Amino acid sequence: MLGSPEFPLLSKEGEITIGGVFSIHSQITNPPLSFTDTPEPLKCSRINFREFRFVQTMIFAIEEINNSSSLLPNISIGYRVFDSCGSTLFSMRAAMALMNGQEKTLRKTCSGQSSVHAIIGTSESSSTIVMLRTSGIFKIPVISHFATCACLSNRREYSSFFRTIPSDYYQSRALAKLVKHFGWTWVGTVRSDNDYGNNGMATFIKVAGQEGVCIEYSEVISRIYPREHAAKVVRVIRNSSTRVLVAFLAQREMDILLEEALNQNLTGLQWVGSESWITAGHLATKRRAAILTGTLGFTIRKSKIPGLREFLLQVNPSQNPHNNLFREFWEATFGCSFQTPLQRQIQTQGRPCSGSERLEDINNPFTDVSELRISKNVYKAVYAVAHAMHNILKCKHNGERVTQSCIWRNNLEPEQVLKHIQGVNFTLQSGERVYFDENGDPAAIYELVNWQRNQAGETTFVTVGSYDASLPNAKQFTMNGINITWAAESLKRPQSVCSESCLLGFRQAVIKGKPVCCFSCIACAAGEISNSSDSPECSQCSLEYWSNEDHSQCVPKMVEFLSFEETMGALLTSFSLFGASLTLMVSCVFFRFRDTALVKASNPELSFLLLFSLTLCFLCSLTFIGRPSKWSCMLRHTTFGITFALCMSCILAKTIVVVIAFKATKPQNTVPQCSAPLQRTSVLSCTSLQVIVCALWLILAPPFPHKNTAHGTEKIILECDVGSPVGFWAVLGYIGLLAMLCFTLAFLARKLPDNFNEAKFITFSMLIFCAVWITFIPAYVSSPGKFTVAVEVFAILASSFGLLFCIFAPKCYIILLKPERNTKKHMLEKTMLLIADLLLLSLLSVRGGKPVCQTYGTKELSQFFKDGDISIGGIFSFHQNPVIVNPALQVNPGTIQCEGLDPGELQYAYTMMFAVEEINNSSELLPGLTLGYRILDSCPSIPLSIRASLNLMNRYEEGEGSCNKPSTVQAVIGETTSTSTIGIARTMGPFHIPVISHSATCACLSNRREYPSFFRTIPSDLYQSRALAKLVKHFGWTWVGAIRTNSDYGNGGMATFLKAAEKEGVCVEYSVAIYRTDPRKWFLEVVDIIKKSTSKVIVAFADGTDLDILIKELYVQNVTGLQWVGSEGWITYRYIASPINYAVVKGAVGFAALNAHIPGLQEFLANSRPSTRPGDQGLVELWETVFGCTLTPQAAQGSVTACTGEESLWDTDSRFTDVSDASLLNNVYKATYAVAHALHLMVTCQDGQGPFENNTCTDRENLQPWQVLHYLTQVNFTTKIGENVFFDEMGDPAAHYALVNWQMDEIGHILFKTIGYFDALQPEGQQFQMKPGVKAIWAGEKLEVPKSICSESCLPGTRRAVVKSKPICCFDCIVCADGEFSNSTSESAGLPAFTLAIIMFLLGKITARTLLFYLRMCVLYRLKVFMLSDAVKCETCPPEYKSNEERNTCDMKAIEFLTFRELMGLLLVTFSVFGACLAMTTALIFFHYRQTPIVRANNSELSFLLLFSLTLCFLCSLTFIGRPSEWSCMLRHTAFGITFVLCISCVLGKTIVVVMAFRATLPGSNVMKWFGPAQQRLSVLAFTLIQVAICILWLTINPPFPFKNMKHKEKIILECALGSPIGFWSVLGYIGLLAILCFILAFLARKLPDNFNEAKFITFSMLIFCAVWITFIPAYVSSPGKFTVAVEIFAILASSYGMLFCIFLPKCYIILLKPEKNTKKHLMGKLTSKAL
Repeated sequence: MLGSPEFPLLSKEGEITIGGVFSIHSQITNPPLSFTDTPEPLKCSRINFREFRFVQTMIFAIEEINNSSSLLPNISIGYRVFDSCGSTLFSMRAAMALMNGQEKTLRKTCSGQSSVHAIIGTSESSSTIVMLRTSGIFKIPVISHFATCACLSNRREYSSFFRTIPSDYYQSRALAKLVKHFGWTWVGTVRSDNDYGNNGMATFIKVAGQEGVCIEYSEVISRIYPREHAAKVVRVIRNSSTRVLVAFLAQREMDILLEEALNQNLTGLQWVGSESWITAGHLATKRRAAILTGTLGFTIRKSKIPGLREFLLQVNPSQNPHNNLFREFWEATFGCSFQTPLQRQIQTQGRPCSGSERLEDINNPFTDVSELRISKNVYKAVYAVAHAMHNILKCKHNGERVTQSCIWRNNLEPEQVLKHIQGVNFTLQSGERVYFDENGDPAAIYELVNWQRNQAGETTFVTVGSYDASLPNAKQFTMNGINITWAAESLKRPQSVCSESCLLGFRQAVIKGKPVCCFSCIACAAGEISNSSDSPECSQCSLEYWSNEDHSQCVPKMVEFLSFEETMGALLTSFSLFGASLTLMVSCVFFRFRDTALVKASNPELSFLLLFSLTLCFLCSLTFIGRPSKWSCMLRHTTFGITFALCMSCILAKTIVVVIAFKATKPQNTVPQCSAPLQRTSVLSCTSLQVIVCALWLILAPPFPHKNTAHGTEKIILECDVGSPVGFWAVLGYIGLLAMLCFTLAFLARKLPDNFNEAKFITFSMLIFCAVWITFIPAYVSSPGKFTVAVEVFAILASSFGLLFCIFAPKCYIILLKPERNTKKHMLEKTMLLIADLLLLSLLSVRGGKPVCQTYGTKELSQFFKDGDISIGGIFSFHQNPVIVNPALQVNPGTIQCEGLDPGELQYAYTMMFAVEEINNSSELLPGLTLGYRILDSCPSIPLSIRASLNLMNRYEEGEGSCNKPSTVQAVIGETTSTSTIGIARTMGPFHIPVISHSATCACLSNRREYPSFFRTIPSDLYQSRALAKLVKHFGWTWVGAIRTNSDYGNGGMATFLKAAEKEGVCVEYSVAIYRTDPRKWFLEVVDIIKKSTSKVIVAFADGTDLDILIKELYVQNVTGLQWVGSEGWITYRYIASPINYAVVKGAVGFAALNAHIPGLQEFLANSRPSTRPGDQGLVELWETVFGCTLTPQAAQGSVTACTGEESLWDTDSRFTDVSDASLLNNVYKATYAVAHALHLMVTCQDGQGPFENNTCTDRENLQPWQVLHYLTQVNFTTKIGENVFFDEMGDPAAHYALVNWQMDEIGHILFKTIGYFDALQPEGQQFQMKPGVKAIWAGEKLEVPKSICSESCLPGTRRAVVKSKPICCFDCIVCADGEFSNSTSESAGLPAFTLAIIMFLLGKITARTLLFYLRMCVLYRLKVFMLSDAVKCETCPPEYKSNEERNTCDMKAIEFLTFRELMGLLLVTFSVFGACLAMTTALIFFHYRQTPIVRANNSELSFLLLFSLTLCFLCSLTFIGRPSEWSCMLRHTAFGITFVLCISCVLGKTIVVVMAFRATLPGSNVMKWFGPAQQRLSVLAFTLIQVAICILWLTINPPFPFKNMKHKEKIILECALGSPIGFWSVLGYIGLLAILCFILAFLARKLPDNFNEAKFITFSMLIFCAVWITFIPAYVSSPGKFTVAVEIFAILASSYGMLFCIFLPKCYIILLKPEKNTKKHLMGKLTSKAL
């Protein structure tokens, strides 16, 4: 054993030994270092009473077990306790000592058994981790009582660890929920700079962020940091704005922080503490009370250990006089010292210890057992080890046979103990259950304690709540109702927010660079509201509502239409009436002077008809003003159309008359006369056509009033929707047709030789008319709101005034002011017209001189060259790195040189040469012609690419001739990179030289306007990017990272991918660009971004060279296990397919061009020989590199030998000859053949059938590149391997890709295995297909597809709620609101569901709005927009439906109306029928006794009519019961109104008769003759007819109609809407008026002196009637649903019964029961006077 042995502070021998490691001391003294002698060992000081109590608790538990007869009987447990001093170094030494013992040597081998079977400790997470990394290798179980770091739950790293205290994972989550519970969204944090603090705080910050809590600062404290650091942390806390501090600290760090807080007087903060210090009694001193009072925090449950206090009080140095620990403890406890006589002589200070001091008199953390929390954990840990040992060592004997083998104690291995500790499950005497989960953790149960001061001023830990992680999420955190003391002993909870709550009408707006809790409050935009504080977003008001000034609620929008009251409406009305009046005045003038020559010559009949139609035109404009209604909308457009058609017809007839009249004046003319009947017929027929158009319009799709809310302003524009735009424009178009016909005829006849030619005035009028209406169209379309109507009215008035003034003003001027010209002679005078001369224009031409042609720069030699009849150019990047030239700006720096030979690019050139040789040897393609080539190097560099393209275009002859020479090549193949190809295409494009690339995929090159001569044989990145987006979506990866090459290829491709991914619902967490020239620092930053990201998928749209650098950095930092998705730029790039890179990107998938086999190519490559001819030396460098020789011996240096010429590429394993991946080689091959086929089409063109001017063909002796360009667009051929080649209009080929997967075979060779295909020509949904029977390998070489999402999918019934400042893929799932749902349906169910909805609509079961809802849903389902989960929003159920409890579907609402089947309906029907029967019975009684005096005296005619009307009143209530329909709604109210008026009219007649009869009994009175039976009948009829008239008006204007009241959430109330409330209340008011009149007359006549006075009974009946209906009004207004109808029926029945009983019951009583009173004598008897 190296070093000196470590001895335990406390120990006891036993058959089983348990180790203990505790921080008995809390301070380490560093010895001085001289570097000459061996340094003294580190010394620990400052005893920790709390930790010493933990040690004694462990010893107490061991002694208790040793004394137990049930647990480990006859087996003694020993212990060894070491001090870790709170240091990882001491913890390591203690672990080594516990494992090895104190022996210096161990036999011959060091593989001895551990001296302990389990270890209890330590209190710190960092020390525990160090100890575990040492002991864990040997499977020695470690059970900690206080190490809470969540990292220790990692079973892969700490397989032998257990603990009896919950993990910080649960505590951190509980603290975050606590902070959120009290509304503290802005907090500061401070933590210990160790595993405990860092891991715990990391979990807290993560969960706090999820809870919406923001961290202002996060500081660290460590006991090893200088004091200045603690002072700095306190200053940060003081200067912060948060009022809450979460301290995740160990006790020692908390001591340091508190001391500095006291120095700086840091008070008033609300502390939230972790369990490590929240119940530490030594912190709860009076000195610190000002800082910590009100602190909240979680700790483990408090409990008791019977007998522990007595055991602790027995501790005394006399127990072990030679143990310095007890002496040190005793000295620190009592402030004394055990001194030797010598020490007493030297030190005079300090009281000596006697050893008889009493611990009972001391109250310190050692003796305080009121807060046994951690001590109980030590107790449980010891018992857990004991129970595990018990389970191992127990065995049962049956006689002499052993039924279970016993494990001998001396053979007991720690690994066996470890296995059994995992399975322990026992209950302590206190009833607490002890067990460990699969991670070695106990159940997480905490108490929430609050630091409060009692009356004595001492700090107590009061339990105010609890947290149980085993319960459901909503029930984990509970408060127990005890009052909490807050910071500074306040009873009011402190506030800690970054920003004050936003008021109503405002929303939160995150401040850039600040956490989400810091926000500005921004007022909601117009039309939006927020009706709650701290609203994250404003809600849009519905279409018919607008936000109020405070933006706190939506108020109805102002309804706007062109009214008569406003200024504009009044002005238009005035002009309309003025125009009509003016037209009438002109008619009067024409009628007054109808016999004059001018009026007669103007066709008076048509003139009067025209004036009449103009009057109607002026007046029809009035229909456009006012509130639109159904009738006004139909009237305005049809009236306008017909009147203007009539007007145009009259003008057309007048024009025709003028033309025919002129023709008739010519000699020998046989033109038929246009007689008056013919004129009338023409006007009638032209107008009838418009009438037919209008009739069809009104029948098929008439105009209707419409609320236009599309403008999004503060108003609703009430306008007339044209219904059918075709109808509207047909009406307008027909008027325009007539107008154009009139204008044409009038214009042709304007120069007729009459002195007064009416045609020219018609021409002017039609010119104005057409100008007005042509101007009207754009003005009508663009004018908003009521101005649309105003524009139309203006057009009507302007055109009408134009017609009136142009046609009739000149005539009126002559008639009224120039009567001398109103003669026949003057009308026949002739006039002449003059003809204007023509102006001549001359053209000037300019000639220029011929330029001198001179080549600039030096001649560029090609890499490969061959002469031919027709030459093709090639540009490839043979070298990858241009050598940078630093010019001195004094001399010519020369040309840029290249280095870094790329054999792959040489392959492309040789493939082109191979294809040329094949074509030249073909007898079918270009027979008799040979192809040549010039191939140059581009490096790849844009300047060198452009230089190469210029070299290919130019010859090098210089002279005085024109520079307009033909190109030396007819087409160019290349380049490999998109950036270089762009430079080439821009250079050659203006000269129409075709450029065909085999590898440039940038989508920008498909722009035909910028690159008109560009083609390619590789698909555009547009298709690849879309395919990658579909691939990512196909595998469900909605949360990805993106990496791209910082070039046109990468930037363009990634931009398209991001756009397509967004459409597919894929979110990108990060998007970074890399390039091979970037510094390593940037690549390290990219690696850091990837490491910190949460997405598990990376889409790399990059070049292989750039990505190789990044992958190697990822490998260095061991960033593996990610799923890579690659573009064709690297996914099959063999150069980066190394074992190192495979470790990072194993399982990568991506799209690549389809591989192909080109017969003979490999042989051609292997047989290639280098040439030393200038301009054809492209293979020299490769040859010299492969064979290590030189082809130019004169330039050889050193040991380089000359090539013999016998070398062969067949003998090498070179990338140049490897054609296993020939996808891009095949593209070069196809490009060469495409040029050849285009040339073939050119040279085989037949004269007269060519594509050029006059069907000519090309001149075979003078081929032009632009001609080749034309024929390239026509090529369509099939290669030898069966691949079809053609170009679309963008110059792109068909997009076919293979989906390849990086796999490794058994021998370690990396394979690019094809696992699927993508074909852009296939229909949507069939483009992407996996290859059957092929297994894919995913990231980490797993067989299942990895998962990469930001948020888990939302279940049906919930919707996504976007998390602020996060992409849409990161969301919370919120339950749909009441009346909303989110669900899915299958695609096949869409069509049947919609078909069923159409059937329901045709049957009248659902509304058109509901039908549209179903249509939209079916379309969404068909397009796969609405899925089972992740609903973006909850769909609102149709008005007829409500959401179910799960919010995943809509159920039909219950339809409610008053039916005959329900109890209420049956009762009302019964009373109604009973009342009708009773009225009919009374009528029968009256009819039977019609000759008796009482019946005759009571006006039997009116009585029978009254009984008949009462029967109708009873029966009309039945119309209110049952399902409302159009007829029942109209019938119920009108029947009720008319029958009641008939009833009241009869009662009124009877009352008047009573009054008149009394007047007739007076002497000399003859009043009854004025109110006889005829007058009575007329009065009843007149009163009733008035009500009938009111009802007719109501039904005509706005009748009642059935209406579905959907304001209630759970039901649809089917009711009758009043239509016109005025009509309803008019009917009711008229009944009330008659009833009041009856009541007044009957009340005045109630004391008439007849023995049987009917007036008093009428008074009572009217009193009941009025009371019932006055009560009815508020009850009717406030009753919901069917109860509204029930209230109305009740009022009808109650008032009917009241009249029946009050008027007829007394009479029936006398008739049937008191016949003796039914005599004339009794009726005429006088009553004695009574004083009232």
